[in-house]
Amino acid sequence: MKWRCTWCGKPHDENEPPCDNCGHNKFEQAVVRADEEPAEDQSGRTVDTGPTYVWACPNCDREHVKNNPPCSRCGNPTLERVEQNYDDVDRDLETPSWIEVAKPYTPAFLLVGVVIALFATGIIPPSVLPGIGAPTPPDAPGESTEASGLDLALTEREIHEYLEAEREASNDLSRSYDDGLAVYAEYANRQSVRSDHTDDEIDGVPHPDEFGVDCGDTLPELLPFTTESIVVDEYDSEEELAADIAEGLLDSESGEAVRSGHETEGIDVHVVDGQLYVMYGFC
Repeated sequence: MKWRCTWCGKPHDENEPPCDNCGHNKFEQAVVRADEEPAEDQSGRTVDTGPTYVWACPNCDREHVKNNPPCSRCGNPTLERVEQNYDDVDRDLETPSWIEVAKPYTPAFLLVGVVIALFATGIIPPSVLPGIGAPTPPDAPGESTEASGLDLALTEREIHEYLEAEREASNDLSRSYDDGLAVYAEYANRQSVRSDHTDDEIDGVPHPDEFGVDCGDTLPELLPFTTESIVVDEYDSEEELAADIAEGLLDSESGEAVRSGHETEGIDVHVVDGQLYVMYGFC
């Protein structure tokens, strides 16, 4: 047999007032209601426990389990007894769609997408990220990309093409051009320029593996080349400048190493106040 509070309707196992919900001191026996589906008690019998009541603040609508004024939210000195309902449960438990969840983070997603696109298209090189890509060559006086209107990167490629033509004419083995080896040569070349034109303390060149250089079991070699006979301002095209630099390399003490006997090469050209600095790397 179950008992319930005659004031708030809370069910109790024993007829032992007061009610632990509202403090009322009178219980009544719970009876089965024929017009409602009854709840099943622990013995298998069904009983009606009646409506559940709460105490609501008439000022802010805050609901309280017990009639224990003042209101815990607004401090109103009176509470009103109301029947509790669950009309808002379904609404409160509705799960938002993934679009609604993601909407506040849309700007962050767009920013990440733009950054990924910049790296994918090469506009921003991966080397700007710590630990990714080849080490960035140090700053050095002079020009590393263009001098006297000539594209130095194109000049470097033209030097390779000229040397390849000389090897073909001499029936020597051809060499491939390696961009990682070219960056390795550029790093060393800028260090050489800094040593000659600044008082900076010069660090060593990082290991070739950090530049993605693949020379098998051997390490690449670097040959510096400078000459006063080549004045960049006197040239009208990259092809002409490249031809004289290539001839200078072939005629130098390292000419035999430049001409044949290796598989890969990379070249860097740097100009400071008209003076030419060339670093030739090979393996």
